[in-house]
Amino acid sequence: MSEPADAASYPSSTGGEAVTVARALRDAAQRLSATSDTARLDAEVLMARALGTARSDLLLRRTGDPVPETFAALVERRAAHEPVAYIVGEQEFFGLPFRVTPDVLIPRGDSEVLVERALAAVPQARRVLDCGTGSGALLLATLANLPGAHGVGIDRSEAALAIARGNAGALGLAERARMCLADWTRPGWSDPLGGPFDLVLANPPYVEEAAELAPSVRAFEPAGALFAGAQGLDDYRVLVPQLPVLLAPGGTALVEIGATQGDAVSAIGHAAGLRAALHHDLAGRPRAVEFCVRR
Repeated sequence: MSEPADAASYPSSTGGEAVTVARALRDAAQRLSATSDTARLDAEVLMARALGTARSDLLLRRTGDPVPETFAALVERRAAHEPVAYIVGEQEFFGLPFRVTPDVLIPRGDSEVLVERALAAVPQARRVLDCGTGSGALLLATLANLPGAHGVGIDRSEAALAIARGNAGALGLAERARMCLADWTRPGWSDPLGGPFDLVLANPPYVEEAAELAPSVRAFEPAGALFAGAQGLDDYRVLVPQLPVLLAPGGTALVEIGATQGDAVSAIGHAAGLRAALHHDLAGRPRAVEFCVRR
């Protein structure tokens, strides 16, 4: 069996003939097969970026083109476990494009259940709070589907807030989305936000400190947005008891959880006077807890 082709050594020509995009994609997929479960897709996304075109255009019209010189370096970055979203600087979420950098978590499709349930729970919401906004994905996707709503995204990272503000502007939502520096572990953090809110969204840190993570996550995504103590529950224990004060009458909170944390997070809510309902993602895994104040 031959060794995988080295993406860093793609020849620009073979026997005087330019190497095509089609061949480079085959070589790159082989190169990335040890790094990624989606090696071919990764190669196509990276090639589209190198060509400055859409992936669909690449596959329909560009496979016979000469391979761009910049492609090899992109493949090598992915071979070193760097996430594709960071390499290309963008990730789609809820049908919208979001700029991402290593200052923010990469939005995942599994988190879309929070937006779906929020829109279903309070379709007439006018005020939305997103705790730990990162790229702004949860807040901005929700506001994009609630034309009459305004929202506040909070984060303790100024770098993350800069990304979120940029995404709000790019999506035409800057006038309806305010991004604020705040830390829910600090007394009085919510006072300047002007609550209460019809919807509260949160994707807090929830990974156990000793958890086994893929290298693409542990080495590249921001640790402060991932880890939350030995059980991954530290931030829930602080934030969830504050939800009754943050929620307007009839309001709803959606909090993302790890797959094994449904009972523990629900219990934290029950102790704070909240009613809890568990929601699953498309893979059938527990993904979010919906909270309402018990009346």
